[in-house]
Amino acid sequence: MENYNNNNNSAAICLRPFKVSDADDLLTWGSDDRVTRFLRWNSITSKQEAINYINKVAVTHPWRRSICLHDRSIGYVSVRPESGDYRCKAHVSYAVAAQHWGKGIATAALRMAIPEALKEFPEVVRVEALVEVDNMASQRVLLKLGFHKEGLLRKYAFCKGHIRDFLMYSFFPTDTDTHTNTYLLEQLAPSSTCRRRSCFASRQQL
Repeated sequence: MENYNNNNNSAAICLRPFKVSDADDLLTWGSDDRVTRFLRWNSITSKQEAINYINKVAVTHPWRRSICLHDRSIGYVSVRPESGDYRCKAHVSYAVAAQHWGKGIATAALRMAIPEALKEFPEVVRVEALVEVDNMASQRVLLKLGFHKEGLLRKYAFCKGHIRDFLMYSFFPTDTDTHTNTYLLEQLAPSSTCRRRSCFASRQQL
């Protein structure tokens, strides 16, 4: 099985804005109940619904990117900054097609996304993720990236009609106690050689 945390494979993964031409690929992974199980939105059931999602949700989102493998959409990652007195933080979410689980793709995508998004939202100093207690795979991804588990939020929110317990994870660019965080700080530094592109690849995978 290929692992996209490997430098030799990482160049195949890129992030870019969604396009209407992604509708067929979005329908493929977005119609899978395994993929959408922990997402707030329900599985997509038609190509028209996929097109509507791209035009009305993905394109209008402050920072949502298609995770692409050889430029074919296999998931998404988003960073949504809050506003007003809460503009210092942003919420991250992501999903990957089931056929690509266990390959390090979500980890690679988030490692690319967080530095790029924080460059666009300079007031954000805290990135957080809410993860359902049963979503062990997502928790492992966050821990690999240097997120810290802050605590359990009991009966915190509804998902798919049921009230759920969530875990709160957070990442601070000022944290330098892990190799991952040091790498992300290098990406955020003014001297960083990482260039803005519509489709970009990570310079290093841990």
